Amino acid sequence: MKIIVPMAGRGSRLRPHSLTVPKPLIPVAGQPIVHRLVKDIAKVLKQPINEIAFVLGDPAWFGDDVVDSLKDLATSLGAKPSIYRQDQPLGTGHAIMCAKPSLSGPAVVAYADTLIRAEFDLDPNADSVIWTKKVANPEAYGVVKLNADEDIVELVEKPETFVSDQAVIGIYYFKDVAVLKDKLQEVLDENIMNGGEYQINDGIKRMMADGKVFKTGTVDEWMDCGNKNVTLDTNAKMLGFLTEDGEEQMVSKTVKNNNSTIIEPCFIGENVELNNTTVGPNVSIGNNCVIDNSTVKNSLIQNHTKIKNANLDNAMIGNHVTYDGNFTAISIGDYSVLE
Repeated sequence: MKIIVPMAGRGSRLRPHSLTVPKPLIPVAGQPIVHRLVKDIAKVLKQPINEIAFVLGDPAWFGDDVVDSLKDLATSLGAKPSIYRQDQPLGTGHAIMCAKPSLSGPAVVAYADTLIRAEFDLDPNADSVIWTKKVANPEAYGVVKLNADEDIVELVEKPETFVSDQAVIGIYYFKDVAVLKDKLQEVLDENIMNGGEYQINDGIKRMMADGKVFKTGTVDEWMDCGNKNVTLDTNAKMLGFLTEDGEEQMVSKTVKNNNSTIIEPCFIGENVELNNTTVGPNVSIGNNCVIDNSTVKNSLIQNHTKIKNANLDNAMIGNHVTYDGNFTAISIGDYSVLE
């Protein structure tokens, strides 16, 4: 099994945090989004992963440190890492085709701006599985249309009339991803674009027209990381899941706790100093942070940041920030200083 991960975009909806760090590498509950996504997919598949292919953007943006972290991720899962570049932002289909040498055999394609919780077995009779989540407002999403046999027969983007309540979340399984590759090559050769981009859906629709069987794989939780508020919500949910699972060290043993209180669930990284502070619930703090005389809840703080005299709720703060004040629902990017 292979996993193909297009992650070339910077993520404009998560600015200012994605101005200096690619969105898929922003940490949620202590790990970068893309790391958690790939690990969760590997867990759901319940079979060996032999290759993980990452499609990155400009090397100036996705540099050697990013490449090294992704290679380490793949290796930790027993898989061969492959790195490809998308030199122009020409859409989801184009991004997949940038990994053309890896597009053969069974594979999962997953876009790196979402997290999932799921438990299911892949349908052996399906040529492809499209992961979906039941939503209350399907008109806001791309959804699948099903026939009487529960096969997917159509993809409908933001339907004005009810089609189904199963929203496409951006994760796909293909029994042989080479079939998708051939169809996307046709799309590129014929210059079929939607919104100025080559889309994966146009390749999928051609597979459906050829009679390929598409089934749904329904996830229990679909957690978006598209903007600040939903990322904080995802962080809170993930902290809860990890606490229930008991699989990770949530609070580092190197934390210096000086007259401070930690209210679970929280993730607190290495060499963090807490002085006269209450942290939690639903807080993630990266490595080498110092927090003095503050209250922090429902927030995400990255690495090497110093905070004092603060009352934070629903806050997202980047790396190397110095913050002194009493603001609340803030969103501060890397290297900011507020005094």
